[in-house]
Amino acid sequence: MGEEENVEDLAYTQRLKAAVHFTTGQICEELGVELDVTFSRQFISALAETTFKQMENFAGDLEAFSQHAKRSTINPEDVKLLTRRSRDL
Repeated sequence: MGEEENVEDLAYTQRLKAAVHFTTGQICEELGVELDVTFSRQFISALAETTFKQMENFAGDLEAFSQHAKRSTINPEDVKLLTRRSRDL
């Protein structure tokens, strides 16, 4: 992978993180109004980062499930396998 591709990947990752952070902030703001609670910027940032890391883990697991089944595409069965790991899902 060339340096230019690394820069593009980093820029893409940063845009995704920014989108997750923005959406997390919006959800916290809506819940804050509903529950009469204020969420700190540090909390929102930590929650957004945790969410992003969890999504990275999910993506890796889904990819591994599809590869194990000798497929190049993730399908609903892979998602079902993923949800088995979490009782809450």
